Amino acid sequence: MKLSAHTDGASKGNPGPAAIGFTIEKDGYVLEEFCEYIGETTNNIAEYRAFISVLSRMKELGGADITVYTDSELAARQINGIYRVKNQGLKPLYKEVMALLAEFNSYRITHVTRDKNTAADNLANKAIREHRARAKKQ
Repeated sequence: MKLSAHTDGASKGNPGPAAIGFTIEKDGYVLEEFCEYIGETTNNIAEYRAFISVLSRMKELGGADITVYTDSELAARQINGIYRVKNQGLKPLYKEVMALLAEFNSYRITHVTRDKNTAADNLANKAIREHRARAKKQ
């Protein structure tokens, strides 16, 4: 099955409160939206955690040929082998992403500008806002 996704990781501060968000589409229709607060971390780690989450879910849905759109130029270039992963904190996440990608028949990771990734960006920011609202109530 062909699936596509838009994914984003966000951090308010670097490091700071962070979250992930993604949408999964099939034939132009949104199958799923997901967002989750992931704690205090950097933006780059949040981007990779978003990749791990969306790839795992695409596999569960039966995805075989996938395309993932991200506004993280760094992650897209690292995953596509254009940049080396030098950061020690990103290396295990990168390896996990690559192992997940190996389970698909084919994949394409595409960098898009932020304005082409608004749904995923909004979801990640929503998770941070909701976490902050819950924390204020406590």
